[in-house]
Amino acid sequence: MSFQQGLSGLNAAARNLDVIGNNVANTNTVGFKQSQAQFADVYANSLSNGTQPGLGVKVAAVAQQFSQGGITASNNSLDIAISGNGFYRLSDQGSISYSRNGQFHPDKDGYIVNSSGLRLTGYTADAAGQINAGAPSDIQISTADLPPRATTSVNTLVNLDSREAALSSAAFDPADSTTYHSFIPMPIHDSLGNSSTVSTYFVKTAANSWDVFASSEGTLLNGGAPLGALNFLSTGGLDPSSSAIFSVTKPVTTGADSVVFDMDFTGTTQFGSNFGVNALAEDGYASGRLTGFDVGADGMIRGSYSSGKILNLGQVVLANFSNPQGLQIQGDNAWTESSASGAPLVGAPNTGGLGSLQSGAVEDSNVELTSELVNMITAQRVYQANAQTIKTYDQLLQTLVNLR
Repeated sequence: MSFQQGLSGLNAAARNLDVIGNNVANTNTVGFKQSQAQFADVYANSLSNGTQPGLGVKVAAVAQQFSQGGITASNNSLDIAISGNGFYRLSDQGSISYSRNGQFHPDKDGYIVNSSGLRLTGYTADAAGQINAGAPSDIQISTADLPPRATTSVNTLVNLDSREAALSSAAFDPADSTTYHSFIPMPIHDSLGNSSTVSTYFVKTAANSWDVFASSEGTLLNGGAPLGALNFLSTGGLDPSSSAIFSVTKPVTTGADSVVFDMDFTGTTQFGSNFGVNALAEDGYASGRLTGFDVGADGMIRGSYSSGKILNLGQVVLANFSNPQGLQIQGDNAWTESSASGAPLVGAPNTGGLGSLQSGAVEDSNVELTSELVNMITAQRVYQANAQTIKTYDQLLQTLVNLR
């Protein structure tokens, strides 16, 4: 006769209640993952003929359940929820940990940190907004003014009306609308970010052939000669044997360098319909101050500037593990890598099985309070039943003691 089975049951039930209690306590903890007590039976090491009753129960593991939590909107653009697999990669002076809690804010130096001061890591961006997808590093948002960029390319996509009559003998004059068929004003920027306008004029000189002129602020560019000619096939598309990219130089008087840029008409058509501008874009911009930023589903941090420019400032990365339950719990909503978890698989969101991000939202705890309360009642009954086993053993022993 032994108290071992009942005592082990009491210990296991008490440990189960600890786990349940911790789940309930963290119902409102952002990114928290509930745990589950897992049990195993206990037998003596010696073999028997099948009549061994066993020595009770033990807690084999307390396993966290990494199921998806609900997503709740918030008012902070740096609250970021993960939908799917993955963990945020956080740095504490080079010491790396991982978390599902996406409540972040900028610190005094512009680094994106959590409530414990750990820095969010990701890919950096260069001055042009190109992402450097190398080793992840601490993400820092610069609040410095965006430097201006001089225009180097203007992409223009138009349709020229094939029904227009050629003006082969007319001398081009931007002040005389009878010397050209249509024109487009377009903004460009010099090296100091000053904006000016270059107007492009189209003159049909022969069937399927158009000269392109340009002027700015009353001055003809290229010495008044055409920048080049757009030649078309009978189908209305550009003739691939002739160039549709013209080099333009615009002198400036602002103290900046002259603006030298390519005017690209690739894709332009000549159909029997009215003249129309289908696309017009330049790569230059003025300086501007950062007015805000947000995080896309792909982790891209995009800054908005007062000049109207939107620039990539960096990209958040996620990490996943072959065995997330092998991660070492550190508290403060953080885990660290262990030999049981495997090495981290780091990449951009929405790639390689990693989840996507949602800005202005948080992932709720995955604790289901109703289920935990039911589990609590069950654990209580198990505890009472094991206590009853011990009480029964005690009564039997008392009977033996009372024998005379």
